[in-house]
Amino acid sequence: MKSLYFKSISSGRMLGTAALLTLGLCTQAQTPGKTKIPGQTLLPNGWKLSPAGRQLEVGDLPLNLQISASGKFMAVSNNGQSTQSVQLIDPRSEKLLDTRELKKSWYGLSFSHDERHLYVAGGYDAMIFDFHITANGLGEADTIRLGKPTAKKPICPTGLAVDKTNTNLYAVTKEDSTLYIINPANYSITKKVHIPGNAYSCLLSADEKSLYISLWEKAAVARYDIAAGKVTAVIPTGDHPNELLLNKKATYLFVANANDNTVSVIQTATGKVVETISTALYPTKLAGSTTNGLALSADEKTLYIANADNNCLAVFDVTTPGNSKSIGFIPVGWYPTNVKVLGNKIIVANGKGLTSKANPGGPQPFQKENNVGEHVGQIGKSKVEYIGGLFIGTVSFIDAPKPEQMKIYTKQVYANTPFTQKGIINAKGEEGNPIPHRLGDKSPIKYVFYIIKENRTYDQVLGDMTKGNGDTSLCIFGKNITPNQHALANQFVLLDNFYVDAEVSEDGHNWSMGAYATDIIEKTWPTNYSNRGPSYNGPATGTRDGYIWDACKRAGVTYRSYGEFGAYGKAQLKSLQGHMGPHSPGFNLKIKDQVRADAWIHDFDSLMNINAVPQLSTLRISDDHTSGQKIGEYSPIAAVADNDLAVGRIVEHLSQSPIWKESVVFILEDDAQAGPDHVDAHRSPVYVAGPFVKRGQVIHSMYSTTGVERTIELILGLQPMSQYDAAAVPFFECFTSKADVTPFKVIPAHVDIDQRNIAVNKSSKRSEYFNLANEDQVPDRDMNEVIWKYFKGEDAVMPAPKRSAFVMLEKKRKDDDD
Repeated sequence: MKSLYFKSISSGRMLGTAALLTLGLCTQAQTPGKTKIPGQTLLPNGWKLSPAGRQLEVGDLPLNLQISASGKFMAVSNNGQSTQSVQLIDPRSEKLLDTRELKKSWYGLSFSHDERHLYVAGGYDAMIFDFHITANGLGEADTIRLGKPTAKKPICPTGLAVDKTNTNLYAVTKEDSTLYIINPANYSITKKVHIPGNAYSCLLSADEKSLYISLWEKAAVARYDIAAGKVTAVIPTGDHPNELLLNKKATYLFVANANDNTVSVIQTATGKVVETISTALYPTKLAGSTTNGLALSADEKTLYIANADNNCLAVFDVTTPGNSKSIGFIPVGWYPTNVKVLGNKIIVANGKGLTSKANPGGPQPFQKENNVGEHVGQIGKSKVEYIGGLFIGTVSFIDAPKPEQMKIYTKQVYANTPFTQKGIINAKGEEGNPIPHRLGDKSPIKYVFYIIKENRTYDQVLGDMTKGNGDTSLCIFGKNITPNQHALANQFVLLDNFYVDAEVSEDGHNWSMGAYATDIIEKTWPTNYSNRGPSYNGPATGTRDGYIWDACKRAGVTYRSYGEFGAYGKAQLKSLQGHMGPHSPGFNLKIKDQVRADAWIHDFDSLMNINAVPQLSTLRISDDHTSGQKIGEYSPIAAVADNDLAVGRIVEHLSQSPIWKESVVFILEDDAQAGPDHVDAHRSPVYVAGPFVKRGQVIHSMYSTTGVERTIELILGLQPMSQYDAAAVPFFECFTSKADVTPFKVIPAHVDIDQRNIAVNKSSKRSEYFNLANEDQVPDRDMNEVIWKYFKGEDAVMPAPKRSAFVMLEKKRKDDDD
């Protein structure tokens, strides 16, 4: 058995402490916090990390790395929900030189060839910063303005490129889909050119005759002819093209395609794709590798490809373009977004860092905007542990591996990865269980009811259940407010080790319904949630193969949605047209969940009368989001109690119907952003009810959002939607082959669900500025402090921050598919 050594990180400094990492194929553990394999970390989604190389802590969500012409400097752009910044690093000594906080930024970076300037994209402020590089770091920045953005016409620069003489700076944008050509000497815009889509990056050819632009939503790359002054070609690529890479002679252009796990190799002379490189760990078309970074070795024989969702680099021999050969994989950190090479050193930006964390100092559903709509403390000043800003990115410095080391790295990547090709058909399970462990096998369960709620953590709701792993000090919506959810957990199964895959609702509903969040969603929600720009709702933001309803449609399974991805019969997706509950509202905090329960009950009874209840029903029951302490709105207690009663009524009504004997109900939060948890910021309540669900048991096994979806798929005979649900452990441990058809009895609310906010205090005044028209327009670290004070008093201080590594207890397994 072979091993490797790696160095840990602390506050941006390299440590000399080495840790031994033993390789082996491992099963998923049931509890976090223990380890037999130092250096391997279990993420809340069930995937593992054991990053190679040396780690340097940087900022929140590093998206871009750029190295100056001589290799003297490297710049990092940090574009997360909390503090945004640009950092200057000495890539040879691997030390941080300087950090400059930015109000807004997103992705774009470019050094001038003389290394005197660093150009940084300024996000939705429609500007570019020109930082003057000094001997000690970054000097003051001048500002290049691209125009006056408006809500209807936002301007967000993305990719930047500058020519060798520093006479032309090229900037491409999202939303307004424009190429701006700028004179860096006087910051004037010399030319504006429309481009056929929202841009991600741009890249100058070595002869500076062409500028290539990746069109993030168009599955294409545009070629701008500099002499002609226009786009002369649009070259089809894979889905969600992002990073671009040219070889030195500019004869081949490599394009990373995030949404289909590939790299397109384009011969620039002909504009034709001569090869498509599959970067996934197995020969699968399932989304989930998220290819989004590219680098060539100094001799241009080796291509390094960052797979964000596989947490690795795919490595290919590209000595002969068009005939590339796989060399193996290198393990890196969580969600690698970019990769560069300097000499014999591979440098990787890890967007989410090295671990998930607990957040007992996390939000408590109420917080703060000032009178111009900016969230106070949003730029990293708040002490509240909001999930959106918990994950500090890192940069990995990895020595290019020799063949023997490459073999070790490759084994390590497979050991970290729960997804296997055989797992698409054969899931973990047991014979005779109502949840089939082979796709296509029959289940005695015929009807699935999938209820999506909004934003709570486990400790917030179930922390008072002493038989589970809860923290009572963090429980504010306990048994008195949520008696029905407590009854479901007591009467059926209490799961205290369940984790949502999402951080916020923008990715949460995609994870809950599609088992995946694309690179577009993952890289743009922090801009929206930090009040730095709009929600990015382009037509191609969702998963390539659609959502669970699309899977039903492909499999001939009947389905219906009540308020999820649509409202009052009007669908947001083509696959849901004609499949929406006609009276069910979408997200609207002025509408009580009793209305949603009434709408579903009415529709359910109508369908029962004609024997047309669909096999899958998805219900959005969302009032537990709360309106904070906003005067006149439902109080947090009333909102959560209303939600609890609605859920109880739905389960009771179903349990009294003729189809209860063949039914199951899954109830979860789309994300856990709105509260604290002492185990992990992703831990959340989940409930399972039905005749085939075990009674009165506590289950400590680790499960995730995609595990719920995998269980539904196995029941209904649906193909997995992504590598995540294909890899997820189904909830078979919650089920028994012996049915108990005892109906569930709803518990009336113990509190007034019509109670309104009437108190005038600091929190209510803060709440007046909350935008409650759509889910999560108020950053939950603001919302949650308000809720905490509602329960604990205006002078109450949030719990002191705690952090914990999420480490797994390892067990050796015989092979990938056991």
